[in-house]
Amino acid sequence: MNMKDQVCIVTGGAGSLGLHSALAMLEQGARVLLVDLHADALDAARAQAAGHGDRVATFAGDVTDPGQARAYVDDALRRWGRLDVLVCNAGINGAIRPIADYPDDVFDAVMAVNVKGTFLACKHALPRMADGGSIVIVSSVMGVTADPGVCAYATSKHALIGLMRVAAKEAAGRGIRVNVVAPGPIANDFQADIERRLGEVLGLDATRMLDEAIPLGRHARVEEIAQTVLFLASPQGSFSTGSVFMADGGMHV
Repeated sequence: MNMKDQVCIVTGGAGSLGLHSALAMLEQGARVLLVDLHADALDAARAQAAGHGDRVATFAGDVTDPGQARAYVDDALRRWGRLDVLVCNAGINGAIRPIADYPDDVFDAVMAVNVKGTFLACKHALPRMADGGSIVIVSSVMGVTADPGVCAYATSKHALIGLMRVAAKEAAGRGIRVNVVAPGPIANDFQADIERRLGEVLGLDATRMLDEAIPLGRHARVEEIAQTVLFLASPQGSFSTGSVFMADGGMHV
């Protein structure tokens, strides 16, 4: 999975999956720009990647803002002169409420970060990516199925698969591959927050409930999902495009 000197942007780069995906690519020689909203979280992520020296950099910005999306692409090109890989990982989970009670502003926020943020990343990165590059969009098992109470999250994750399929067909002539990774529950803080709130609504242990719903019987380790991202970002995934790669332990089956 040699990625020596390939330039990668990872949105949501200070989060668990974004950072571990970046670390996996850095281990293979890539140069990575971590993009996230909060500068302090980026500082912590940068410290974890400190062993990779000047091959890792950070950009604090709002992925829902067109000007800032253009700016982080500009920043990667200014630093390293090219762009080979885009990992669209920025996302929020929203509320857990029935549709009839779901707050309008929360629905709008989830769609803005998860869908518009990914659209803007592709819009500004694709024209400037090197031919033969790769875009990896992080959806979810909720992109191919659904549960009560997560209308905004599930809608946004379904939408990302549609966006991916359009981008894959538009970019194929330049050899640029576009794919979705659809994780199931991951043992990290993002998922723990969902399960805490879900457990309060259902009055049960949501983590245990989900483990029982996953044929492999457990949550994923974040490093496992990062390896799927690495495969698609690297030359190993050279003939895969337009596809949804499930990494959910069989939960959707």
